[in-house]
Amino acid sequence: MDHETSTGHVTRKTVLRAALAAGMAAPAVLMGVPALARTLTAGETAPALTPECDDGDDPTPPQTEGPYFKPNSPLRSSLLEAGTTGVRLTVSGYVFGLACRPISGVLLDFWQADVNGAYDNTGFRFRGHQFTDAAGAFKLTTIVPGLYPGRTRHLHVKVQAPGRPVLTTQLYFPGEPRNNTDTIFDPRLLMTVRDAGGAREAAFDFVLNVPQDPGPTPTPTPTGVPGGTWAAGTGYRAGDSVTYGGLGYVCLQAHTAQAGWEPPNVPALWRTA
Repeated sequence: MDHETSTGHVTRKTVLRAALAAGMAAPAVLMGVPALARTLTAGETAPALTPECDDGDDPTPPQTEGPYFKPNSPLRSSLLEAGTTGVRLTVSGYVFGLACRPISGVLLDFWQADVNGAYDNTGFRFRGHQFTDAAGAFKLTTIVPGLYPGRTRHLHVKVQAPGRPVLTTQLYFPGEPRNNTDTIFDPRLLMTVRDAGGAREAAFDFVLNVPQDPGPTPTPTPTGVPGGTWAAGTGYRAGDSVTYGGLGYVCLQAHTAQAGWEPPNVPALWRTA
């Protein structure tokens, strides 16, 4: 529930989002509360331990993919290249499941416009994917995307836990004038953003619709009939071919296979041949 609890209490996140949407600092009443990566304010540093998860909210909402997604993005956490212009931006955070436990090995595929608001549709500038670490954390180094007609400033991302469906969504910047006119904009997807010596630092935590018990993150049960050339622990490159469960598959993105990422389970990594 996003606005109130069952007792009518307005949630901490609701107050925070309202402040962000207005371009204000988080209210002082929220200080001292265990923080999400998303609730960092000026002068704070990331907590040493994995932060607490959501305050009972729904999973991160999906949004349209848009017309500019491309598969086969390179494996990289920095989208900066030689000659890159624009204000440097670092986006960091965590990926949690429904029990607020971090999820490791989550695929995050980012793409965005350049400083002029243009997407690279022939190559892979400002496109790349990475995986969360053992603490469920990710970090992206890029630039603040430019504006183009009809949209506010935003980042695109696909997020997929091992063996789970893909979440496609977008991330937004607080205080942007076009947030009020962009019909796609969703305040639930606002990042926390602060200035950092001429650059900008942003934070956002994803909550995926992944069931979890109080114990360690369970290993997803593979689907389909086992057998074939696919093997966990193998490093696959884009274009590699495997068989699994009697079907052939072609690798879409370079990755190291692990249990739960069998081809039928992860369309972001494999397509049928």
